[in-house]
Amino acid sequence: MNSEKYEKGLKIRTQVLGEAYVNRSIENADDFTRPLQEMVTEYCWGHIWGREGLSLKERSMINLAMISALNRPHELKLHVRGALRNGLSREQIREILLQVGIYCGVPAAVDSFRLAREAFAEADAEASS
Repeated sequence: MNSEKYEKGLKIRTQVLGEAYVNRSIENADDFTRPLQEMVTEYCWGHIWGREGLSLKERSMINLAMISALNRPHELKLHVRGALRNGLSREQIREILLQVGIYCGVPAAVDSFRLAREAFAEADAEASS
């Protein structure tokens, strides 16, 4: 593991997904899942999200579309919240999910809209606490 890329990835992952989520993911890792957490942090967040060329906001836009298309509800909800943290508006998220509906199918868009609304409600509840 490249500790420089891991540390960079940990910083970006925490910025996008929130400290509570990242800490919980790392603290709950066991001997079986720890290598996955390390790999995700170093390679996904350190090597890819840490690259120049796209902003975090642009990366969030791409992620929302891909994760919706792949029908990964847990990850979509998490990344909707991350997209809000990265500066996307709810209107921009809506437009991304509408485009998903055209290119990936209406069922993917329907599920994605439902999950986005849940993520918005959670973000609102967190903000008002």
